Amino acid sequence: MDLKRVIPESVWSKYEFYNYNHAAEILSQSFPQEWRELLNCLHQIQITMDDLISAGGNETNIPKKFDDFLYPLGWQEIKITGDLIIKKYLRKSSLRGRFSSEPYETSKIVNYIDGHNIDFVKNRVAFDLEWNSKDQTFDRDLMAMRTYYDCNIISAGVIVTRAEELNDIFKSVSGPNGKPLMTKYGASTTWIGKLIPRLDSRRNGGCPILAVGIKKACVTDWEEN
Repeated sequence: MDLKRVIPESVWSKYEFYNYNHAAEILSQSFPQEWRELLNCLHQIQITMDDLISAGGNETNIPKKFDDFLYPLGWQEIKITGDLIIKKYLRKSSLRGRFSSEPYETSKIVNYIDGHNIDFVKNRVAFDLEWNSKDQTFDRDLMAMRTYYDCNIISAGVIVTRAEELNDIFKSVSGPNGKPLMTKYGASTTWIGKLIPRLDSRRNGGCPILAVGIKKACVTDWEEN
């Protein structure tokens, strides 16, 4: 699919997109309202140099901007847990492939699904932002999305993180400690280069995922020399 058919230029110019398991097709065709809301969110989000300098993790200015836009529209953080019920059935006498209608033994694995949470869920669409966490956070996110998908809670997910080209800013700007911002936004944190290999190796299982990288054009008050 040509993603430019469903993503306006105003958004395309500010982000990079990677489409897995037809996520963009599913989102744009089956969930048009949620798709419009996500595109509007991406279009309106503005990042400043102050945000970059002060931001340290997923509870700072930049994630809160996504919260402020999406929560009033009905997107909610969701956590699920679940027990696995195991039932054993005896075969009926000598009839192969025929089993009794009632189990002779039942057991339970408590918390077989244990506390998977996703930042934003609305009408079978999941959305997560990973701005500057440890890159292992992507493993948790992808496991959560594939679990929600396997449990028939969502149909597709979107993960937004930093594009590699933001490093141009981090290398050229110093933080309050006088060191380049790159020391804060290191290679072992969440950025698109740590997400794509995980998606290529199908850690999302069968869950359709649209990966989105935040580009330099999102930073409104930075001018490239």
